[in-house]
Amino acid sequence: MVTSTFNVRLAAAGQHLERAQTLRVLQLNLGRLCNMRCSHCHVGAGPDQGATQMPDAVVRQCIAAMDRLQPRCVDLTGGAPEMHRRFQELVLAARARNIPVIDRCNLTILLVPAYQDLPQWLADRQVEVVASLPHWSRESSDRQRGDGSWEQSLEGLRRLRAVGYGTGDPQRQLTLMTNPDGDRLQPLCDKVTDQWRQELARHGVTFDQLIGLTNMPIARFRDWLVEKGRLEDYQQVLENAFNPCAVRGLMCRDTLSVAPNGQLYDCDFNQMLDMPLSGHTIADVMPENLAGRSIHTGGHCFGCTAGQGSSCGGATVAVP
Repeated sequence: MVTSTFNVRLAAAGQHLERAQTLRVLQLNLGRLCNMRCSHCHVGAGPDQGATQMPDAVVRQCIAAMDRLQPRCVDLTGGAPEMHRRFQELVLAARARNIPVIDRCNLTILLVPAYQDLPQWLADRQVEVVASLPHWSRESSDRQRGDGSWEQSLEGLRRLRAVGYGTGDPQRQLTLMTNPDGDRLQPLCDKVTDQWRQELARHGVTFDQLIGLTNMPIARFRDWLVEKGRLEDYQQVLENAFNPCAVRGLMCRDTLSVAPNGQLYDCDFNQMLDMPLSGHTIADVMPENLAGRSIHTGGHCFGCTAGQGSSCGGATVAVP
């Protein structure tokens, strides 16, 4: 068995990475179909990915698994998860079980005519929206997501605000997720969050929380690094910034990532790198099959333990 560099660093720090005893998040990747094609996307999503959508049989298995696994949250991601034809059915299934739901939204999907009623629909069902917005400025955001995407994203945010999101209502939570522009780390603190609030307020936009996600050297962003000849340098940046304090809060400890074909992974990043949990699928997995299992790691894991740490829930280490 080959021991990864990441595990060597873990051991040197007196750390061991294994799954928690209880499942907090059941994250369902509904497929890579998306109305956008962002340069930093770690799943390689785009408009040409319709064939990757989760089939009906797996959707049914995911709904049945909500009863067996009893997660504290169901997290719907993609691509643009809203483009899956059974997205609403999955939301309703979770809410019928009193399970909170997160919709990982790219914001521009809300401007597509077929989804114009979605903000109100989500608000009525108390779905938390975690919205991707690379930066508060037009230039930085458009550089990653395409010309005009920043203004479209702000319009999406205004439509969410019109139905109560981003106003402090705990039943209509709006979290913005930012990521760095290029191959650098982006620490967040109260001062940065205040700047985001001030700048976006000029455009009629408010939000409840700002979190950050490190760009992972996977898929499209890795291709960009290779093209620029910066892959090794970026990997070294992540390794040099390794923070053992970030390990305890890693999402892989209490999140189960489900691929469109029903295969299971410790996290969405492992899913993209085809590093599955063996022995079970979403059709038959039980809580006892997960608790205490060792987590599959690799060089990409330095991305989640660099600096403040990074996860789908933001930083894993509190910073003043």
